[in-house]
Amino acid sequence: MRRSLISLVVATLTACSTTNNLEVATRNYGSDIAPIPGSITYSGQPRTQLKKAPSGTTFEHELNDGYGNQVIERYQVQTDRTLKIISRQIFNLP
Repeated sequence: MRRSLISLVVATLTACSTTNNLEVATRNYGSDIAPIPGSITYSGQPRTQLKKAPSGTTFEHELNDGYGNQVIERYQVQTDRTLKIISRQIFNLP
């Protein structure tokens, strides 16, 4: 039983890593994620405020970093209408 469970886990992990040929680098940045070049908030907060989006709304922004990796950042609209990066995923492209 244990042997079949281990082989099932290994097979699942192998299938996940070879399906898209992408390697996901997930890192815990803590509560303050610093913007990188290409981020919406890299040069500071945007000049136009999000007036229609309720506070707490989240959305994603895709960009490429300087190393050729695809980056997906998730932003949250704060109560003062500023944006905060709440997560970042980096995909190492082949």
